[in-house]
Amino acid sequence: MSASFTVYRGRFGRATISHLSKPLSPHAHREGHLVFKISGADAKMKIEQDLFDISEELAVAINPWKVHQFWAEHNWAGGVYLVLYIQPDWFLEFGKDTRKGLSFGSGNIYVTDEMRYLSNLVIAHLLREQHSDAFSDYLYQLTKECYDQSWEDNVCDIRHSQAGISITDFRIRNSIRLMRDNFGEEIFLDNIARDSGLSRPHFYKLFRQNVGLTPNMYLNMLRMENAIDLLTTTTESITSIGLDMGFSSQASFTRFFTSNVGIAPTDYRRATVVCG
Repeated sequence: MSASFTVYRGRFGRATISHLSKPLSPHAHREGHLVFKISGADAKMKIEQDLFDISEELAVAINPWKVHQFWAEHNWAGGVYLVLYIQPDWFLEFGKDTRKGLSFGSGNIYVTDEMRYLSNLVIAHLLREQHSDAFSDYLYQLTKECYDQSWEDNVCDIRHSQAGISITDFRIRNSIRLMRDNFGEEIFLDNIARDSGLSRPHFYKLFRQNVGLTPNMYLNMLRMENAIDLLTTTTESITSIGLDMGFSSQASFTRFFTSNVGIAPTDYRRATVVCG
């Protein structure tokens, strides 16, 4: 099974120390994503169709909205990882540099001595019961080191800020509005397509072109984000949260949450510390 030792949540996003012993389902986040190995076996991250190694020498960077999956070979022994979910707006505001979006130039990050030092400071703060103001400084510096390195040998331009996505087709904007307003109900994507004035094949094609995700993946992301919010900011029961997310039972919600996060919702709530 998988278990998360620590979850620390704030304006920056989320920082976790997680023990993973099995693959996770493909999913996506609004946040930029960094994964460092702490101990145990090496692993891989699948980003779209590419596989990236996670080891003591190699970390992985994932851009917002990119479909990815924690990948493990057969009989994989498991490991402990520092997993960071960085809010693009926070990265821009904290660094006071509006020229950059949180879009990594490469998925490969070679762990330098400076990155190892900073990641160890982040880990040390996560394992403490009290968190100091220095945590945000260390987290920003670590993210910026990874960001800068990812562009060193990459001549591609940043096409747009990844703080959000720009939807050019009004029909897709309407479908997203319908999903956001109704994600807690039983949603039939064929109905969303019809209400947006599109056939099902055309809807799926346009949605992927505009958002970078399939409609199903986007809907799962909405449910995950809202489930995490309710788990960490309310005392609502797990069963009620699952029903709010449109699941028929606590068991089905727990299976969905665990397959995407790697830990059961009850354990996630217990492990989370929320800062201001």
